[in-house]
Amino acid sequence: MSSSFFYQICNNGPPKRFETAVSAVEAAEGNGYAWLHYVGPTRKELSGLVELLGLHPLSIEDCLDDNQIPKIDDFPESTFILFNIFEYHKSVLEVGEVNMFIGDKFFVSISHLSSMQQPYLGEIQRIIEKNIERVRQGPSYVMHFILDYIVDHKFVAIEAIEDELDDAEGALISSPASFKPAELIRFRRYLLRLRKSLFHEREILNKICRRDCRFISEQSIYHYRDIYDHLVRFYELTESYRDIVTSLMEMYLSMLNNDMARAANETNATVRRLTLITTIFMPLTLLAGIGGMSEWSMITGADNWRVSYPGFMLGMVCLGMASYYFLSRLDRKRTGSMRNRHH
Repeated sequence: MSSSFFYQICNNGPPKRFETAVSAVEAAEGNGYAWLHYVGPTRKELSGLVELLGLHPLSIEDCLDDNQIPKIDDFPESTFILFNIFEYHKSVLEVGEVNMFIGDKFFVSISHLSSMQQPYLGEIQRIIEKNIERVRQGPSYVMHFILDYIVDHKFVAIEAIEDELDDAEGALISSPASFKPAELIRFRRYLLRLRKSLFHEREILNKICRRDCRFISEQSIYHYRDIYDHLVRFYELTESYRDIVTSLMEMYLSMLNNDMARAANETNATVRRLTLITTIFMPLTLLAGIGGMSEWSMITGADNWRVSYPGFMLGMVCLGMASYYFLSRLDRKRTGSMRNRHH
């Protein structure tokens, strides 16, 4: 069943709902204006608005394309505005589109469906009915409530990204080894999409606040200025979050390099200890090999082995200690010269 609805917003009394867009437009010719709201419309439904309201066919094509950037186009009979709405669910950012046409006697809003097949403007009917007194003042007030609804959803999405970014920062500081840098890349990609959308939407509101759109009443401009202030603040937030993501990435690389340097230093220290031990025992091994070839007799003869073996072992110990002292002294001199060079 279609979720689209068509209203005649009367100058007095409650709004009247009609089954077709043609009926709502015809009824609004003598009293108020027509509000036509489409949810996931087909090309056939939107093509009928070209003849009914004088909408430009190129704008209808833009409504059927989900990859458009926010923009505002002025035409003789209407103004076309395309805005993005943000949905952040289960760490996935979804950027949807809401298309709007505003004229003297009509307002058309087109809401696409989300990935869960839910309309992006699911609660807008209740909001309009709740503020019917202000909505009676003209189509520009309906558009204000829709834009305000969209901007509120932007804040919810940006706040959710901020919370996850704080969690990622805590995880990076507490456990750099188990941290997944792909999370930072995901945040950076989302923030780029937000920045791109907010940049164009800020320009749209800037044009509206300059009164470049003749279909928006002068009295409602003050409400649009409030939306403009929110978009400017959100744009600055995305810029600051991008800087935070960049800083976290640099911090992660720095901590990773520190861990690698620490591991390399530990390996170097181990290799130095093994090298020192090997260097000390090399001459001892050579002497032991030469002396051991004569079995019991050693170099001094078989009768003197009781004296020669202890003397030989004592000489090996002295030689080892002398080698250790000499190598340690060389190492201290080299370390001291490196420190003096750094200072």
